[in-house]
Amino acid sequence: MATLIKKRPRKLPASKVHVLQSAALKKIPWLVHGFSTRSGGYTSVYGGKSLNLSFTKDDSRDAVEKNRRVFLLAFGAGNGGRPWPLIALKQIHSDIIHVIRSHDSGQLAGDGLITNLPGVALAVQTADCFPILLVDVRNKAAGAFHAGWRGTISRIVEKGLGRMRHEYGSLPQDIYAAIGPGIQKCCYEVGAELKDQFESQFDYGQHLFHEVHSIDPVREKYPLLFMTMRPPGHGDTGSKLHLDLQEANRRQLLAAGVPDNQITVLEHCTSCNTRKFFSHRANKGVTGRMMAVVGIQ
Repeated sequence: MATLIKKRPRKLPASKVHVLQSAALKKIPWLVHGFSTRSGGYTSVYGGKSLNLSFTKDDSRDAVEKNRRVFLLAFGAGNGGRPWPLIALKQIHSDIIHVIRSHDSGQLAGDGLITNLPGVALAVQTADCFPILLVDVRNKAAGAFHAGWRGTISRIVEKGLGRMRHEYGSLPQDIYAAIGPGIQKCCYEVGAELKDQFESQFDYGQHLFHEVHSIDPVREKYPLLFMTMRPPGHGDTGSKLHLDLQEANRRQLLAAGVPDNQITVLEHCTSCNTRKFFSHRANKGVTGRMMAVVGIQ
């Protein structure tokens, strides 16, 4: 008579997830937070095994759900091996901020989340834009914000702090901030019209832009081919305009009153290091997404 052998539930294979954290935020005993990288995970559509945390058209829902689970548990956003409810947005490059008052928020569109509710993970997704976490250490509240150039020029993080003040009584001197990985000024080439917009909004706008001269071997060898009839100073110099979006958000926090020594900046360029991070620009739009998450125990 044949013996029936019961199969044990299949365990997920080990996933080496690498989470970045702010040293200052890590010292807050009731807080959990993390910035993901592309390391580890169960996604294979973007080359190798990676930790895509967004439901993109290329990736499977099953892989993303596994990725989200191992990521949250990797830095303590869970209880008894079960991850906390994850609240993420349909991001629209806006200054819209939502207050989370329950574990079931439904579908939300915007670019900022704030809460004082324990046991819920607030998330923003990025692949070059900057994720920013704000934590009120006095009133035990937190926020997560997505800052591309549109969100930055709309003052998303400044408005986020204002919304936290309205909801929880948060004051700038009680805020600790962390700006996560994003596209740095070395890679973020922009047009002159963006410089005009920033300078019209911020008195420090001109200091956010830098000219980067790219060496063209053909131009160097045959300079006469590139001569123009324009007056000196009006020809094409081969220089490109680059924006320091990370500094723009740091300056915005300073202008809002957050002390300089309470702002952590993670100096990672997503476009320079595509082996470690997803980059929309460097990967020509075919890429996954990282997450920045913050929660209250």
